[in-house]
Amino acid sequence: MIREEGVCVKIPASTANLGPGFDTLGMALDLYAWLELKPASETVFRLYGDHLDGLPSDKSNLIYQVAQSVFKRAGVKVPELEISMYSDIPLTRGLGSSASAIVGALYAANLLIGEPLTKDELFDMATALENHPDNVGASLYGGIIAAVWDGTHATALKIQPPAELLTLVAIPDFQLSTSLARKALPEAFRMQDVVFNVSHASLLTAALASGRLDLISSAMKDRIHQPYRAQLVPGMARILEEAPSHGALGVALSGAGPTLLALVEEDSSRQAELEGFLTKVLAEEGISAKTLWLRPCTEGVVELAMLNNVSFMKRIKGE
Repeated sequence: MIREEGVCVKIPASTANLGPGFDTLGMALDLYAWLELKPASETVFRLYGDHLDGLPSDKSNLIYQVAQSVFKRAGVKVPELEISMYSDIPLTRGLGSSASAIVGALYAANLLIGEPLTKDELFDMATALENHPDNVGASLYGGIIAAVWDGTHATALKIQPPAELLTLVAIPDFQLSTSLARKALPEAFRMQDVVFNVSHASLLTAALASGRLDLISSAMKDRIHQPYRAQLVPGMARILEEAPSHGALGVALSGAGPTLLALVEEDSSRQAELEGFLTKVLAEEGISAKTLWLRPCTEGVVELAMLNNVSFMKRIKGE
């Protein structure tokens, strides 16, 4: 049965790779997008906030297309939608903006028609659209996820983030597309570099699962993608090398970048020092960057109550 009153969902941002876990490790962050879907007589888009400027407001929009894929799979027709969205997640910065949109559209569309699809089915659909499971898995399930994708089916294991873990992100004021970041990578890797990454990703996963924050710095080292992408983000190589000496537990390029992410212990007295270091290094390269302190988000996408006579933005701002 179609829910004529509509549905509203809240989706967390995500960071992927965490250094050595290329296309495998992801973590949800407490930065959010909100999406509302309602059946309508004609399709209408209401896109709010600076981070959605320039996105299509017709049926070529990703949200509409993804929602229709759910309806088609479930054998239900909802050809016209009223779509409202607001996001605090910056586009093409390595914080899972496309993954959050995909997960939100899949989850909301499924709710709208009575949840005929399981969350695991939605995960498969999301991964097929995104081509890797780390970001979508984190936004869907929350927490830290280790995931695999065989081209047909995605499997993820959720890890509860250590309670004392904080993240600091430095978001440069330029965009970097995933496709461009992928083109920077070689087509083949040396065996010793592959072994290096497998061993470090394994250690990092174990360290996060067991709360061994003391192992994160050495475990987050990577030879598969960050050395090649450093040329795309001036100052990145220095930050990766020196941030641990300024109070970071570990540091990595967030997703495809250009955002840089540092893991920090909550009670560290060096938080201001670390934030100043990241900002200073980027500024010396002529890059203005916004810094945010974020916590891991322990839950993924969630449904919000639809309140009568309360506008979408009023409900969002009330969050």
